[in-house]
Amino acid sequence: MKNGNLLISHSLVIPVYGNEENIPHLVLALQKMARAYGESFEVVFVIDGSPDNSLNRILELADGFNYKTVSHSRNFGSFVAIRTGIEHAEGKYIAVMAADLQEPPHLIEDFFKILEADEADLVFGRRIDRNDPILKKLLSNVYWWFYKKVIEPDLPKGGVDIFACTEEIKKSLLKIEEPNSSLIAQLFWLGYRREFVSYVRQERQHGTSAWGLGKRIRYMIDSVFSYTDLPIMLVLWLGLGSLTVTTTVGIVTIVAKFAGLIAVQGYTAIVLLILFLGSLIITIQGVIGCYLWRTFENTKKRPISLVRSVEVKHNFKKMKAL
Repeated sequence: MKNGNLLISHSLVIPVYGNEENIPHLVLALQKMARAYGESFEVVFVIDGSPDNSLNRILELADGFNYKTVSHSRNFGSFVAIRTGIEHAEGKYIAVMAADLQEPPHLIEDFFKILEADEADLVFGRRIDRNDPILKKLLSNVYWWFYKKVIEPDLPKGGVDIFACTEEIKKSLLKIEEPNSSLIAQLFWLGYRREFVSYVRQERQHGTSAWGLGKRIRYMIDSVFSYTDLPIMLVLWLGLGSLTVTTTVGIVTIVAKFAGLIAVQGYTAIVLLILFLGSLIITIQGVIGCYLWRTFENTKKRPISLVRSVEVKHNFKKMKAL
């Protein structure tokens, strides 16, 4: 895509929040990367309401590559910042990486090679290990294990932090306009051809991560409510299970009553009413929840389908007259 007189083919989106200490090292990595692509390479910095001096440091140090800065009016979160960056990226191939350099920058070049060879439409970094403290590594593994089990079965075991995609994926992704959703789940929901590149996440050298426990929990909740009906189905199955148990217990209670094993007057009726009404209420809540889930799904207005390619062959041959 043309940017003025430039023909941009490769874009790199970098969300920036509280990364002032990392900017000098990031710029050096980007300068090295830019040498491989020349003027066709651009960097899109999205300043996500960063409270530090990150923007000024970028303007001061960035040199040797094309770049643009996009500043949010406040902090909207890293995944919103990535989406904003993708909107402003002009390349045919678009990659995303964090400003803290915990993902090796050479991954971006590996991603671009796969996309250029038309081997995939989406390339993800598959994190096979991470140089973090044991407790943090354990909590992260549990977090992504749950995410993979409940929300996105195709997700790599260690989660996803870095990816690259084609311009076609960009257009499809931007059709989804859902606040309080999950960018990762959206990328997997799109489908298309995927490829994974393994890497080891590096230890953070400068500053502290803004991706704290509170934001992780909020992101998990958004993902659950946006991409799985599991909570509603659990309520429905709990109600149906309770009805089954209630029926069994009710039969046993009635038999005990007629066998003279229950002497207290009114006991049988009270037990049956409590069991039946309780399980019935849960079941009805589950059914209503299923209807609400479908209504919620329709309000998202996601594309009903996405077409990756269409092939038309004109093989008609005029038959000779008999």
